[in-house]
Amino acid sequence: MSTTIRRQLTLFVEAAGAETIEQVRTKFNPVQSGLISCHVTLCREDELEDLQLIISNINNKKPSAITIHFAKPIRFAEGKGVLLPGISDNIAFHNLRKLVLQGVHIHLRKHEPHITLLHPRNSTCTDEVFNETEQLIFPSAITFKKISLIEQADVNSKWELVQEFSLQRLGGAGKKGGVYLIFLRRLLGGVSKNFGKKTARP
Repeated sequence: MSTTIRRQLTLFVEAAGAETIEQVRTKFNPVQSGLISCHVTLCREDELEDLQLIISNINNKKPSAITIHFAKPIRFAEGKGVLLPGISDNIAFHNLRKLVLQGVHIHLRKHEPHITLLHPRNSTCTDEVFNETEQLIFPSAITFKKISLIEQADVNSKWELVQEFSLQRLGGAGKKGGVYLIFLRRLLGGVSKNFGKKTARP
């Protein structure tokens, strides 16, 4: 029997922001937690048919890191699942998707960013579980600095990391910005040295 390998592009949550999220997943959805760490899916498998072009886009266009803001947990899938929904317009996330998928001949659907806490495929949220989850404090904003290409042999297999792509630092100054910052530091340095000196009166 042939095995269909699933591939996705994913934004993994770094350890510093994942503690509470993984606490909930480990306690209430241990199966899914064992298959994959907490993440935001950037591109699903049906969007990755032209994988070489997509990888070329990431390497050549050098996208920047993005920050996603999240709301409080909500239930979905008839109350069986729980997720942290992205809030605001998430322009940076959607622009990253457009850049990565540029030139790929597919219909670019609107995919809203979220982090799944309880997956309805292998967990069931009860009112008690949701009430407990609601009391926890989750990160309100998370910055993602890498895109990860991952694959899964079948639905019961652990997702494996295939390749990672570092995203450019947020707010990085370009060449002109760097020159300006050097000028500004020198100017402020001069002001600092002269600060407090008495000025001769005319």
